[in-house]
Amino acid sequence: MVAGAFALLTAAFAIGATQLPSGPTEAETVAGEESAAQANGQWLTGYWHNFDNGSTVMPLSEIPSEYNLVAVAFADNHPSLDGGITFNLAGGELDGYTDAQFRADIAAIQAQGRKVIISVGGERGNVIVSNPAQAQNFADTTYALMQDYGFDGVDIDLEHGINAQYMTDALRDLHGQAGDDLIITMAPQTIDFQAPTMGYYQLASNISDILTIVNMQYYNSGTMMGCDQQVYAQGTPDFVAALACIQLEMGLDPSQVGLGLPATPSAAGGGYMAPSQIVRALDCLEAGTNCGNFSPDTPYGPIGGVMTWSVNWDATNGYAFANTVSDRLEQGPGTGPTDPPTEEPTDPPTDPPTDPPGDCTAPAWASGDVYTGGDVVSHDGSEWRAQWWTRGEEPGTTGEWGVWRLVGAC
Repeated sequence: MVAGAFALLTAAFAIGATQLPSGPTEAETVAGEESAAQANGQWLTGYWHNFDNGSTVMPLSEIPSEYNLVAVAFADNHPSLDGGITFNLAGGELDGYTDAQFRADIAAIQAQGRKVIISVGGERGNVIVSNPAQAQNFADTTYALMQDYGFDGVDIDLEHGINAQYMTDALRDLHGQAGDDLIITMAPQTIDFQAPTMGYYQLASNISDILTIVNMQYYNSGTMMGCDQQVYAQGTPDFVAALACIQLEMGLDPSQVGLGLPATPSAAGGGYMAPSQIVRALDCLEAGTNCGNFSPDTPYGPIGGVMTWSVNWDATNGYAFANTVSDRLEQGPGTGPTDPPTEEPTDPPTDPPTDPPGDCTAPAWASGDVYTGGDVVSHDGSEWRAQWWTRGEEPGTTGEWGVWRLVGAC
């Protein structure tokens, strides 16, 4: 499987030898407050929760100005138009936040030159766009939400698979309706760019002329292969830099490549990195400094920015993520180390598997085995189903948003 992946990745770079047109990279500024990232034409993207998951809840008005791109999480499936989306503010979960306040807060953020987009998908949501009618409905309903709420664009965060052909049609249709100011972002998982046959890889290539930024989720991933055909473990600057290199070498403009990381350890099942280590990955990619075992052949200069899941989780830590990363985006690459290099992953390999107890019928989980979405394993008296590609992440330890979902005790 690894050898095949190497071959696919090699093919990816052959396909992407020609540079594709770049997308928009800079937020328009108006009279008012301007974020540090925005001043340099880079995005600091934060997802905002339209729900209460135990982190914290807040109105949009409390989002720090460091975040110049806010992704509202998440849209809902349209009740009658297949493939379409709608939005329902969860005011009851958000301490009585009203629709009028929400709309006013969007306008206030935009008055500062910052942007607000609607995110589609997430770990639990899914919108299927797999035929012409669904593509049309997606474009029309997304544009209707933009007109209704004032959203500046859309984020594609579909984690259950996408049809690149029809999502391409939908986004081009949307661009035709909304115009060149439309913001299109996507938040693929790391597996989604491991080969040119993957849907997100194809989608990014198809719409590179209208694509704003790809904010890869460098978390809940396990190990993956970098552009140098070496395998890296999540939670390290090497992992982030070596996998971002895939997008940078496939033909996307550096301004279209962003780094997505969790704001706190609790925000993801694995892959958390201290903000100082994210700075290290940025330095390595942009200037070739502060690199670990991976170093690009030629530094890429400023990339598109950084994304985090999420603003709400960042708030629980005093906005350490936003403050540190925004300062780095403002100041540019450093020349010396920020912290000693992280030689070992933040999420160390787990112990060898134990024998499944009693009545478990699924195979025992093994830390060295590769699992893909739908695989079921036995571990510690329960059966678990993988939500996506994983290796080395122990069932029962990846948290609410992690790769393993409990099937039941056995």
